[in-house]
Amino acid sequence: MSDDVLSVIPTDPYWQPDRAAADRAAAIAAELAPGPPGGVAVQIDITWHDTLTLVDCGANLEKISCPLCRTPIDTEWWADQIGVRHDDGYTTLVVEVPCCGGTTSLDDLDYHWPCGFARFEIAIWNPERTWFSDEELATIANALGNPVRQIRAHI
Repeated sequence: MSDDVLSVIPTDPYWQPDRAAADRAAAIAAELAPGPPGGVAVQIDITWHDTLTLVDCGANLEKISCPLCRTPIDTEWWADQIGVRHDDGYTTLVVEVPCCGGTTSLDDLDYHWPCGFARFEIAIWNPERTWFSDEELATIANALGNPVRQIRAHI
């Protein structure tokens, strides 16, 4: 069986909210992503990660491109970079991209579908919707106290 997870993370990968803000934002997310009509409510996980954590889109990942020169980036190179940084707790996301030799962040690569890094995450399991609208994300961000973005994973 596969699952879909709609995650909301801060745009600043290092930022973490306090418990009250996290609970407010998760409550709004629950209202915006209820389970199927007459069914069980969706599961929502609120997680504070000790170190930066990759929040990826799972099987939805189609391609990655360089934000500097727009050249496609080989997923094997990307996986190697993720592996190295995972082993050191993501102490840095800075990379030299192989296409143009420029310096950027793993968080700033152009992912199709979105991926990101975070120390805080609200994960909604198997929501009955694909994405939050910009207005809905702004409402969640206001409750959380920090701008947010969303990632939809298929696992």
